[in-house]
Amino acid sequence: MENFRAGFVAIVGRSNVGKSTLLNSIIGTKISIVSPKPQTTRIRILGVKHIKDAQIVFLDTPGIQRGKDLLTKSVVESAVASIEDADIVMMLIEADSGWTNEDRQIVQNYIAKLKKPTILVINKIDKIQRDLVLPLIDESTKIYSFDEIVPISALKNINIDELINTVKRYLPESPPLFPEDQTTDIPLKLYIGEIIREKVFFNTHEEIPYSVAVEVESVREGDINKDILFIDANLYVEKENHKGIIIGKKGSMLKKVGAQARQELELLLNKRIVLNLHVKVKERWKEDLKLLRLLGYNQIS
Repeated sequence: MENFRAGFVAIVGRSNVGKSTLLNSIIGTKISIVSPKPQTTRIRILGVKHIKDAQIVFLDTPGIQRGKDLLTKSVVESAVASIEDADIVMMLIEADSGWTNEDRQIVQNYIAKLKKPTILVINKIDKIQRDLVLPLIDESTKIYSFDEIVPISALKNINIDELINTVKRYLPESPPLFPEDQTTDIPLKLYIGEIIREKVFFNTHEEIPYSVAVEVESVREGDINKDILFIDANLYVEKENHKGIIIGKKGSMLKKVGAQARQELELLLNKRIVLNLHVKVKERWKEDLKLLRLLGYNQIS
């Protein structure tokens, strides 16, 4: 296709700066799970934006974080691999927080070494006064020579079209990389598991969300009614008392998580959902290489 552009854009930044919210806003549908808690995203999520003369393949990366267990290693390696494979890097910071030490380290340790086209996205501008945006842009130019700086609000959908047009200018000339009707490459089981895990994040506190992994064992259509999906999933926790918290008094918490996940999945998949959740204790599951790969953390070497 003459003059058509296509390429990969890695969305990077520290945890909880709004990367997943931005991806969902750009694509126009829910691709990546979100929550108010940091470190919600654990895997690389791909979202394809189709426009008239271009195709932008966004890679929502996990927040770069510290940690020694295999899960954290997988999370960081996934983010780094996405940066290395991308044609363009999109770095996010928060307008209300400004430049943090973590932000600066990501630029210094990962972005500066690659010398790829890099767009700084200043997110959450709806949270600060308008006259504070320009000083933050000026500060940003002194930290790194970004090719572009675009202030936005992913949550309020402010300046998203401007950001898309800016990205398009830096894409290489290329035919489309994905079919027109494809918006992600996430396997159905993994997608369902992420939706369930999101509900755990919203409904539990402290260490519980970070101690839960979701394995979708089976997804099957009804024998008679093909518009019904029967889903069986395991929620793995590290301790027996975590199991009690996830289940709740008389099963109340598990029912709440299941109901919320079922309702959202019915909207997203346009099918009636019968969801069966089981909570299992798996001590040190974050160090279980076989289980981690089964759960979709494929960057572990």
